Amino acid sequence: MILSGTIAITPTVPAGAEDTEPAVVVNGTFSSPTVPAGQDWVTSVDGWTGGVTASATRAGHPRGFQAASLATAGSTNPLSTRLRGVRTGATVTLTWDDNPETCAAQGSGNRTYTVTVSGDLNTPGNFTTNTPTGRPNWFLGRTYSFTAVEDAPKITFTSTTTTNPGCRPVITNVAAKQTAPPLGSPQSSASSDPCAGDAASTSQCTAVSGNQAEIDKCPASDKECLASVAGDGKAEKDGIAKETQAVEAFGNIPRDQDPNTAAADLCALPNALTAAAGPGDAVVPPSDWWLC
Repeated sequence: MILSGTIAITPTVPAGAEDTEPAVVVNGTFSSPTVPAGQDWVTSVDGWTGGVTASATRAGHPRGFQAASLATAGSTNPLSTRLRGVRTGATVTLTWDDNPETCAAQGSGNRTYTVTVSGDLNTPGNFTTNTPTGRPNWFLGRTYSFTAVEDAPKITFTSTTTTNPGCRPVITNVAAKQTAPPLGSPQSSASSDPCAGDAASTSQCTAVSGNQAEIDKCPASDKECLASVAGDGKAEKDGIAKETQAVEAFGNIPRDQDPNTAAADLCALPNALTAAAGPGDAVVPPSDWWLC
Protein backbone atom coordinates (compact mmCIF):
# COMPACT_ATOMS: atom_id res chain seq x y z
CA MET A 1 0.00 0.00 0.00
CA ILE A 2 1.14 3.60 -0.63
CA LEU A 3 1.86 5.67 2.44
CA SER A 4 2.59 9.38 2.03
CA GLY A 5 4.37 8.86 -1.26
CA THR A 6 6.48 5.93 -0.06
CA ILE A 7 5.92 2.19 -0.32
CA ALA A 8 5.74 -0.14 2.67
CA ILE A 9 6.74 -3.65 1.62
CA THR A 10 5.35 -6.40 3.82
CA PRO A 11 6.71 -9.95 3.74
CA THR A 12 4.98 -13.14 2.72
CA VAL A 13 4.25 -14.58 6.15
CA PRO A 14 1.55 -16.66 7.83
CA ALA A 15 -1.79 -14.92 8.17
CA GLY A 16 -2.08 -13.27 11.56
CA ALA A 17 -5.66 -12.01 11.48
CA GLU A 18 -6.74 -14.74 13.88
CA ASP A 19 -3.98 -14.10 16.42
CA THR A 20 -5.94 -12.86 19.42
CA GLU A 21 -4.17 -14.10 22.55
CA PRO A 22 -1.90 -11.39 24.04
CA ALA A 23 1.83 -12.08 24.08
CA VAL A 24 4.01 -10.06 26.41
CA VAL A 25 6.45 -7.56 24.90
CA VAL A 26 8.73 -6.29 27.65
CA ASN A 27 8.91 -2.47 27.77
CA GLY A 28 6.97 -2.18 24.51
CA THR A 29 6.41 1.58 24.95
CA PHE A 30 10.05 2.15 25.98
CA SER A 31 9.02 3.82 29.22
CA SER A 32 12.11 2.48 30.97
CA PRO A 33 14.50 4.01 31.59
CA THR A 34 12.80 7.38 31.92
CA VAL A 35 14.77 10.01 30.03
CA PRO A 36 15.58 12.82 32.52
CA ALA A 37 13.95 16.20 31.98
CA GLY A 38 15.99 18.38 29.62
CA GLN A 39 17.54 15.38 27.82
CA ASP A 40 16.57 13.90 24.46
CA TRP A 41 18.18 10.47 24.82
CA VAL A 42 19.59 7.86 27.17
CA THR A 43 21.89 5.17 25.81
CA SER A 44 19.98 2.10 27.00
CA VAL A 45 16.62 0.37 26.49
CA ASP A 46 15.48 -1.83 29.37
CA GLY A 47 14.42 -5.32 28.29
CA TRP A 48 16.00 -4.85 24.85
CA THR A 49 19.50 -4.95 23.41
CA GLY A 50 20.84 -2.21 21.18
CA GLY A 51 19.27 1.13 20.33
CA VAL A 52 18.79 4.19 22.54
CA THR A 53 15.71 5.61 24.27
CA ALA A 54 14.19 8.90 23.11
CA SER A 55 12.28 11.12 25.55
CA ALA A 56 8.55 11.62 25.12
CA THR A 57 9.23 15.21 24.04
CA ARG A 58 11.76 14.15 21.41
CA ALA A 59 9.54 11.30 20.17
CA GLY A 60 6.43 13.48 19.86
CA HIS A 61 4.14 10.44 19.78
CA PRO A 62 0.43 11.33 19.89
CA ARG A 63 -0.04 9.18 23.01
CA GLY A 64 2.99 10.61 24.78
CA PHE A 65 5.15 7.48 24.64
CA GLN A 66 8.93 7.43 24.73
CA ALA A 67 10.53 5.70 21.73
CA ALA A 68 13.60 3.70 20.72
CA SER A 69 16.00 4.54 17.93
CA LEU A 70 16.93 1.57 15.72
CA ALA A 71 20.44 0.28 15.38
CA THR A 72 22.09 0.60 11.98
CA ALA A 73 22.57 -2.22 9.48
CA GLY A 74 25.63 -4.27 10.33
CA SER A 75 25.40 -3.35 14.01
CA THR A 76 26.69 -6.07 16.31
CA ASN A 77 23.99 -5.17 18.83
CA PRO A 78 20.76 -4.34 16.96
CA LEU A 79 17.51 -3.33 18.67
CA SER A 80 16.00 -6.67 19.64
CA THR A 81 14.08 -8.52 22.34
CA ARG A 82 12.56 -11.92 22.97
CA LEU A 83 8.84 -12.63 23.22
CA ARG A 84 8.61 -14.53 26.49
CA GLY A 85 5.66 -16.90 26.74
CA VAL A 86 5.58 -17.65 23.01
CA ARG A 87 6.19 -21.34 22.25
CA THR A 88 7.48 -23.08 19.17
CA GLY A 89 4.75 -23.39 16.56
CA ALA A 90 2.77 -20.34 17.65
CA THR A 91 1.71 -17.82 15.02
CA VAL A 92 2.42 -14.27 16.13
CA THR A 93 1.35 -10.84 14.90
CA LEU A 94 3.50 -7.87 15.93
CA THR A 95 2.17 -4.31 15.87
CA TRP A 96 4.04 -1.05 16.45
CA ASP A 97 4.27 2.61 15.41
CA ASP A 98 7.20 4.21 13.52
CA ASN A 99 8.51 7.73 12.89
CA PRO A 100 11.27 9.04 10.56
CA GLU A 101 12.61 11.05 13.55
CA THR A 102 12.83 14.85 13.67
CA CYS A 103 16.50 14.84 12.68
CA ALA A 104 15.37 13.85 9.17
CA ALA A 105 14.50 17.11 7.41
CA GLN A 106 12.05 17.31 4.55
CA GLY A 107 13.65 15.98 1.37
CA SER A 108 16.42 14.17 3.29
CA GLY A 109 15.42 10.76 1.91
CA ASN A 110 13.28 7.89 3.06
CA ARG A 111 13.91 6.21 6.43
CA THR A 112 13.84 2.44 5.94
CA TYR A 113 14.26 -0.53 8.25
CA THR A 114 13.66 -4.28 8.56
CA VAL A 115 11.99 -6.57 11.06
CA THR A 116 13.45 -10.08 11.29
CA VAL A 117 12.84 -13.27 13.24
CA SER A 118 14.48 -16.67 12.94
CA GLY A 119 12.98 -19.30 10.64
CA ASP A 120 13.52 -20.05 6.95
CA LEU A 121 9.88 -19.34 6.11
CA ASN A 122 9.80 -16.05 8.02
CA THR A 123 10.80 -13.55 5.31
CA PRO A 124 12.22 -10.29 6.74
CA GLY A 125 9.75 -7.43 6.75
CA ASN A 126 10.90 -4.29 4.91
CA PHE A 127 9.31 -1.01 5.98
CA THR A 128 9.50 2.68 5.06
CA THR A 129 8.39 5.38 7.47
CA ASN A 130 6.19 8.31 6.60
CA THR A 131 7.92 11.12 4.68
CA PRO A 132 10.49 13.00 6.79
CA THR A 133 9.35 16.55 7.61
CA GLY A 134 11.73 17.59 10.37
CA ARG A 135 8.85 17.04 12.80
CA PRO A 136 7.20 13.95 14.28
CA ASN A 137 5.31 12.16 11.51
CA TRP A 138 4.15 8.91 13.06
CA PHE A 139 2.59 5.98 11.26
CA LEU A 140 0.35 4.11 13.72
CA GLY A 141 -0.24 0.38 13.43
CA ARG A 142 2.46 -1.41 11.44
CA THR A 143 2.12 -5.21 11.46
CA TYR A 144 4.35 -8.20 10.84
CA SER A 145 3.29 -11.85 11.26
CA PHE A 146 5.42 -14.96 11.63
CA THR A 147 5.51 -18.51 12.96
CA ALA A 148 7.78 -19.14 15.96
CA VAL A 149 10.43 -21.77 15.25
CA GLU A 150 11.74 -21.62 18.82
CA ASP A 151 10.47 -20.81 22.28
CA ALA A 152 10.71 -17.09 23.15
CA PRO A 153 11.58 -16.04 19.57
CA LYS A 154 13.90 -13.08 19.11
CA ILE A 155 12.60 -10.14 17.07
CA THR A 156 15.01 -7.56 15.64
CA PHE A 157 14.48 -4.06 14.22
CA THR A 158 17.35 -2.77 12.06
CA SER A 159 17.69 0.55 10.24
CA THR A 160 18.59 0.20 6.54
CA THR A 161 18.60 3.93 5.84
CA THR A 162 21.48 4.87 3.54
CA THR A 163 20.97 8.66 3.31
CA ASN A 164 22.29 10.26 6.48
CA PRO A 165 22.30 6.85 8.18
CA GLY A 166 23.05 8.37 11.58
CA CYS A 167 19.50 9.75 11.60
CA ARG A 168 17.63 6.51 12.21
CA PRO A 169 13.91 5.70 12.45
CA VAL A 170 12.33 5.35 15.88
CA ILE A 171 9.56 2.99 16.98
CA THR A 172 7.27 2.61 19.97
CA ASN A 173 4.05 0.96 21.16
CA VAL A 174 5.32 -2.52 20.25
CA ALA A 175 2.74 -5.21 21.05
CA ALA A 176 2.08 -8.81 20.03
CA LYS A 177 -0.77 -11.30 19.82
CA GLN A 178 -0.49 -15.00 19.17
CA THR A 179 -2.27 -18.24 18.45
CA ALA A 180 -0.53 -20.73 20.69
CA PRO A 181 0.15 -24.27 19.42
CA PRO A 182 -1.79 -27.14 21.05
CA LEU A 183 -0.17 -28.74 24.05
CA GLY A 184 1.43 -32.02 23.02
CA SER A 185 2.12 -35.20 24.91
CA PRO A 186 5.32 -35.14 27.00
CA GLN A 187 6.48 -38.07 24.85
CA SER A 188 5.48 -36.52 21.53
CA SER A 189 8.98 -35.50 20.48
CA ALA A 190 12.32 -37.23 20.25
CA SER A 191 13.81 -34.69 22.67
CA SER A 192 11.63 -36.14 25.47
CA ASP A 193 12.87 -39.70 24.83
CA PRO A 194 15.74 -40.45 27.25
CA CYS A 195 17.13 -42.94 24.72
CA ALA A 196 17.04 -40.56 21.73
CA GLY A 197 20.15 -39.50 19.85
CA ASP A 198 23.55 -40.33 21.35
CA ALA A 199 21.95 -41.86 24.46
CA ALA A 200 20.70 -44.81 22.39
CA SER A 201 24.09 -46.53 22.65
CA THR A 202 24.29 -46.47 26.46
CA SER A 203 24.08 -49.77 28.35
CA GLN A 204 20.74 -48.84 29.93
CA CYS A 205 19.13 -48.01 26.61
CA THR A 206 20.51 -51.05 24.78
CA ALA A 207 19.09 -53.22 27.58
CA VAL A 208 15.72 -51.54 27.19
CA SER A 209 15.91 -52.06 23.44
CA GLY A 210 16.65 -55.76 23.92
CA ASN A 211 13.78 -56.17 26.35
CA GLN A 212 11.44 -54.48 23.91
CA ALA A 213 12.53 -56.89 21.19
CA GLU A 214 11.65 -59.84 23.44
CA ILE A 215 8.29 -58.27 24.28
CA ASP A 216 7.59 -57.83 20.58
CA LYS A 217 8.29 -61.55 20.03
CA CYS A 218 5.73 -62.50 22.67
CA PRO A 219 2.88 -59.95 22.71
CA ALA A 220 0.24 -60.00 25.45
CA SER A 221 -2.37 -61.19 22.94
CA ASP A 222 -0.49 -64.48 22.28
CA LYS A 223 -1.67 -66.81 25.08
CA GLU A 224 0.41 -69.79 23.95
CA CYS A 225 3.59 -67.71 23.90
CA LEU A 226 2.86 -66.26 27.31
CA ALA A 227 2.25 -69.76 28.71
CA SER A 228 5.68 -70.85 27.50
CA VAL A 229 7.23 -67.95 29.41
CA ALA A 230 5.13 -67.91 32.58
CA GLY A 231 4.41 -71.68 32.87
CA ASP A 232 1.06 -73.34 33.63
CA GLY A 233 0.79 -71.89 37.15
CA LYS A 234 0.70 -75.35 38.88
CA ALA A 235 2.57 -74.20 41.98
CA GLU A 236 0.27 -71.24 42.41
CA LYS A 237 -2.85 -73.39 41.93
CA ASP A 238 -1.61 -75.97 44.50
CA GLY A 239 -0.97 -73.20 47.01
CA ILE A 240 -4.46 -71.79 46.53
CA ALA A 241 -5.95 -75.28 47.02
CA LYS A 242 -4.07 -75.75 50.33
CA GLU A 243 -5.26 -72.40 51.62
CA THR A 244 -8.83 -73.30 50.68
CA GLN A 245 -8.59 -76.60 52.61
CA ALA A 246 -7.17 -74.83 55.68
CA VAL A 247 -10.01 -72.33 55.71
CA GLU A 248 -12.58 -75.14 55.43
CA ALA A 249 -10.93 -77.11 58.30
CA PHE A 250 -10.93 -74.02 60.50
CA GLY A 251 -14.60 -73.49 59.79
CA ASN A 252 -15.44 -77.10 60.76
CA ILE A 253 -14.08 -76.82 64.32
CA PRO A 254 -17.05 -77.25 66.83
CA ARG A 255 -17.51 -74.14 68.97
CA ASP A 256 -20.53 -75.11 71.14
CA GLN A 257 -19.92 -76.77 74.61
CA ASP A 258 -22.04 -77.68 77.64
CA PRO A 259 -21.65 -74.97 80.38
CA ASN A 260 -21.14 -77.54 83.14
CA THR A 261 -18.36 -79.18 81.18
CA ALA A 262 -16.69 -75.84 80.70
CA ALA A 263 -17.10 -74.99 84.40
CA ALA A 264 -15.48 -78.30 85.39
CA ASP A 265 -12.47 -77.46 83.31
CA LEU A 266 -12.27 -74.00 84.86
CA CYS A 267 -12.77 -75.17 88.49
CA ALA A 268 -9.70 -77.39 88.62
CA LEU A 269 -7.31 -74.55 89.43
CA PRO A 270 -9.34 -72.59 92.06
CA ASN A 271 -10.32 -75.86 93.79
CA ALA A 272 -6.66 -76.78 94.09
CA LEU A 273 -5.86 -73.42 95.64
CA THR A 274 -8.68 -73.44 98.19
CA ALA A 275 -8.77 -77.11 99.09
CA ALA A 276 -6.63 -76.66 102.25
CA ALA A 277 -8.61 -73.70 103.61
CA GLY A 278 -11.06 -74.48 106.41
CA PRO A 279 -14.34 -72.76 107.29
CA GLY A 280 -12.66 -70.69 109.99
CA ASP A 281 -9.82 -69.47 107.81
CA ALA A 282 -11.89 -66.74 106.12
CA VAL A 283 -14.94 -64.65 106.90
CA VAL A 284 -16.48 -65.83 103.67
CA PRO A 285 -16.06 -69.59 103.23
CA PRO A 286 -13.95 -70.52 100.18
CA SER A 287 -16.87 -72.50 98.88
CA ASP A 288 -18.70 -69.18 98.36
CA TRP A 289 -15.87 -67.52 96.43
CA TRP A 290 -16.55 -69.37 93.24
CA LEU A 291 -19.22 -71.46 91.69
CA CYS A 292 -17.00 -74.54 91.96
